[in-house]
Amino acid sequence: MPVLETQLDPNPFDGIAEHYDSIFTESPIGRAQRSSVWEELASAFRSSSHVLEIGCGTGIDACFLAERGISVTACDRSREMVRRTETRVRNCSSRFQNAFVLPRVMAAEQIGTLDREHLFDGAFSNFGVLNCVPDLCKFAEDLSAVLKQRAPVVLCMMGPCCAWEMAWFLRHGQGRRAFRRLTSHPVEARVGAYGVVTVRYPAVREMKRMFEPKFRLKGVKGVGLLVPPTYVGDWASRFAGWMSLARSADGVLSRWPGLRVLADHVLLTFERSQM
Repeated sequence: MPVLETQLDPNPFDGIAEHYDSIFTESPIGRAQRSSVWEELASAFRSSSHVLEIGCGTGIDACFLAERGISVTACDRSREMVRRTETRVRNCSSRFQNAFVLPRVMAAEQIGTLDREHLFDGAFSNFGVLNCVPDLCKFAEDLSAVLKQRAPVVLCMMGPCCAWEMAWFLRHGQGRRAFRRLTSHPVEARVGAYGVVTVRYPAVREMKRMFEPKFRLKGVKGVGLLVPPTYVGDWASRFAGWMSLARSADGVLSRWPGLRVLADHVLLTFERSQM
């Protein structure tokens, strides 16, 4: 299926597209955190529905859904990420259950330009894409305009208070990095050697406020509570047994109030309000 393109400036994530899967898809930590998100995606969306993905990366989540009969318009502002999505789609399409994946070069801030005559049955975004969106109130308004009433929306974002991150960087004498998420102000984050992005870490209550009244918050889940962030991968790879235990524990603790907001990512499930 051809890639649809929207004019965008060069993106720092173009540079990491080649290595993205080895870090966030194929690594033990990547698999553990992604499987936790997949549980929610499989529960939220029904077979034969058509959903919008904001920030598709290399297309692994879109193909997961297509193999379950859910069609996906998979958008990302990085052309290199979308090209890799297109390659994955070609390789996986024989397993799609009467569904399709349509890759599209488009930033989250541009979803308001989508055709509103054919509304989506749901939407999702994984692993912090929305942390890089400067105006989430406008994003919520634009998203509501392209969704059917009562459509589910699953948003996995970097949380504002990651216990693992604080402990890890304090242990290594990097206090500033340990507490970098504990700010209401945007911070700059370097994407390898390829550039800098501006990142925000909104709390659950802020997300709820920004998405109301167009959306109703239905659920909160921590992703990566005992399972560490991906940058701890070299250390974690030496303790396979502990990783297995951490993954099992996260399955139990990920919805506990107070604990779930200390995870690497916080997954929010919304429903499009009836207007």
